[in-house]
Amino acid sequence: MRCVNHPEIETNLRCGKCGQPICPKCMVTTPVGARCPKCAKLYQLPTYRVSTIFYFRAIVTALGVAVITGIIWGAISIFIPFFYLNLVLAAGTGYAIGEITGLSVNRKRGRGLAAIAGIAVIISYLVNILIFGGLPFNLLHIIFDLVALGLGIYVAANRLL
Repeated sequence: MRCVNHPEIETNLRCGKCGQPICPKCMVTTPVGARCPKCAKLYQLPTYRVSTIFYFRAIVTALGVAVITGIIWGAISIFIPFFYLNLVLAAGTGYAIGEITGLSVNRKRGRGLAAIAGIAVIISYLVNILIFGGLPFNLLHIIFDLVALGLGIYVAANRLL
């Protein structure tokens, strides 16, 4: 017998439900025995099944939260002018964006949602710079801002992965 999915492989294994010959590569072990992928009905977990409406919700929510956190980030930076404080503010911004975006999509997870949250952190930083004029002026500040931005993206993306 030859495998249905891999005709180059000989096998003596059959699906426990439909009886088609399958090889160990495409065999899915289930509680009731070996099944072919079609009979095993491999579905993604509901948490990771994200529809278009959820992506739209995530984009709108992340953009709104990014603008708000960008304004807060800039206001705090003006009142407390320590450039290393951006590390804490960026991480807090990332956490807020990731958490609120996650709530808006009913705690769904996925790479697309993580990318949306990461882009929202960048937008938040740009809102901070554009409204409050906090453009870094020396190499040390630029490095700290890039590290802070990376930290914020990391925190936001991890909330949605």
